[in-house]
Amino acid sequence: MTVPTYDQFIEPILRYLAQHPEGVLAKDAHEAAAVALHLSDEDRTQLLASGTQRTYKNRAGWAHDRLKRAGLSATPKHAFWKPTEAGLAFVKEHPLPLSDEEVQKLAMGYLGVKLKPQIANGATAATTPPQSKMPSVSIASPDDQLGQAVTELRQAAIADLVEILANVSPGFFETIVLDLLHRMGYGANRTDLQKVGGSGDAGIDGIISLDRLGMEKVYVQAKRWQQVVGRPELQAFYGALAGQKAKKGVFITTSAYTSQAKDFVKSVEGIVLVDGQRLAELMIECELGITARTIKIPKIDSDYFDEEAA
Repeated sequence: MTVPTYDQFIEPILRYLAQHPEGVLAKDAHEAAAVALHLSDEDRTQLLASGTQRTYKNRAGWAHDRLKRAGLSATPKHAFWKPTEAGLAFVKEHPLPLSDEEVQKLAMGYLGVKLKPQIANGATAATTPPQSKMPSVSIASPDDQLGQAVTELRQAAIADLVEILANVSPGFFETIVLDLLHRMGYGANRTDLQKVGGSGDAGIDGIISLDRLGMEKVYVQAKRWQQVVGRPELQAFYGALAGQKAKKGVFITTSAYTSQAKDFVKSVEGIVLVDGQRLAELMIECELGITARTIKIPKIDSDYFDEEAA
């Protein structure tokens, strides 16, 4: 048999999660879905066309993506899936196998819902499913479909990166930030980016020397936070910069900034803010912790077949 499409993985994964309300490793959910769908050993060895991942694990991952968008599951830490209260209630309300319409609604009805990073208590920012809106049926060209697929893959990668970054250690997060800034062209070499976080760091986690002699520097603060960053944190960072007689600073967080924090930065000079969403986008652009795959799409070379020009 062929590996079922990702929508067929939605129900077995949801019911398996409901049996483990404390949460499970993603790999265990993959295997449980494979068993429920009666996949053979041969089915499980099938790879995507790109050869980068086993097909059934990829489709199980997309099924869980849909469950998260529907508010029925969450990822409190990397590669760990846990049903939300809404998910447990949904399974209780649907003891019989889901109809095709219900599966389709979960698969396609929440595509416009943006995944939110985890908050401090480990739950998602919203634990009740939002109102779904089924997409209108339209005929899309293959090029349009490809563009939509690329956009969705990028959005999914950003959401995954934000989740991963929110769960790495504070020290490793500081290293990631400095690696990214180096990839972006700051510092002549990696040794020009110095990690200084720790007790007595005065709110500074890294220093970037923009020139060989270290005469011009950028100071960095990296906050692996679940809660939003407010004005007090930005004021403290600004004070730390003043203490170093610094003119440039970058404040990077895995979460977001309050409007008051953004207003404060607008009122001063020399501070740039980067939130979790932008951080993930920059990591993708610089291919830090990301591998990009190339897909060859055949297209007729009209110039070659232009006999009059030959």
